Amino acid sequence: MTSTAQRVVLVLLRTLIGWHFLYEGYTKLVFPGWARTGAPLARWSSAAYLKAATGPLADMFHAMGNSSWIGTLDLVVAVALVAVGLSLMLGFFTQTGCAGALGLLAMFYLSAIPVGLPEARAEGTYLFVNKNLIEAAAVLVVFSFRTGRIAGLDRWWGTEIAVLPANAGSHATGANAEAT
Repeated sequence: MTSTAQRVVLVLLRTLIGWHFLYEGYTKLVFPGWARTGAPLARWSSAAYLKAATGPLADMFHAMGNSSWIGTLDLVVAVALVAVGLSLMLGFFTQTGCAGALGLLAMFYLSAIPVGLPEARAEGTYLFVNKNLIEAAAVLVVFSFRTGRIAGLDRWWGTEIAVLPANAGSHATGANAEAT
């Protein structure tokens, strides 16, 4: 059983992750890129990121970056980021939002698994663990505690679509069983 403080922190974590996804998607949909000097750049595209992929799926990412449908892929990524962000911020279809977040973060991580060498596009030097992997672990916490049922639209409207059965792994019965 979680305390009130733990529930507040879990919902705060879900909301912060949601904001991160929402704002990343929003800026990709609305704003062009900006140079460090403040000059506007061309609209955002994942093409350069995909072409620079170094992970185990690099060939697939390179092909995607060179594809004729890169504009459609860019739109899909941006809309997915916004949808995941709204889901997590509002606690609406939270489990599905977590699954979407994990899918996106897994793709971002697999595109460039950090190997301990300085990289021009990284904020620091990482060995296996980077911000994508850490955020994925945080999403797993949010997913595990079903935070939409703590506070969010899932709690009031019962809109949660379970990615896993609500009682998966639960062996408690009777008065000690947690309500699902």
